[in-house]
Amino acid sequence: MIFENLLLDVLFRAVLLSALAVSWIIFLVRIIGLRTFSKMNSFDFVVTVATGSLLAGASQATDWPGFFQSATAIATLLGVQFVVALLRIRSGTVESIIQNDPVLLMRDGVILEAALTATRVAESDLIAKLREANVKDLSQVRAVVLETTGDISVLHGDHLQDRLLSGVEKG
Repeated sequence: MIFENLLLDVLFRAVLLSALAVSWIIFLVRIIGLRTFSKMNSFDFVVTVATGSLLAGASQATDWPGFFQSATAIATLLGVQFVVALLRIRSGTVESIIQNDPVLLMRDGVILEAALTATRVAESDLIAKLREANVKDLSQVRAVVLETTGDISVLHGDHLQDRLLSGVEKG
């Protein structure tokens, strides 16, 4: 205990450890780069969530070894993510192991029922995403893609370049 008063000690420790942990993450992100929290694929998403959990653990540590264990785990996770990102760029094999393929859920106004079933996306969820994208008529939808992050992209308008569907499983 730093302070005799338990409340003051708890408050001081929470503020100090939280500030140190956030500063540590900012330092690591400055070294590793902005892509750290990009969530470009499911691996990135898992690292982001795990980093948040470890940040909470570091902020609530009751002793210095606990704090440093969380801080070291954060650095390790972000370091592994950095290495994996480099390997993905350099190796198609690593890319195929780490990266899921995006899946086409809808094409030219037609909902691809088999793709919805295979990806376990409910039609009501798809329709909700179409509303979010301000779609007023299904015939205006060129494509709907379930991205590797779990996000759903809605492409609508008069024309769609085929390049935008490069690497997308066609349901």
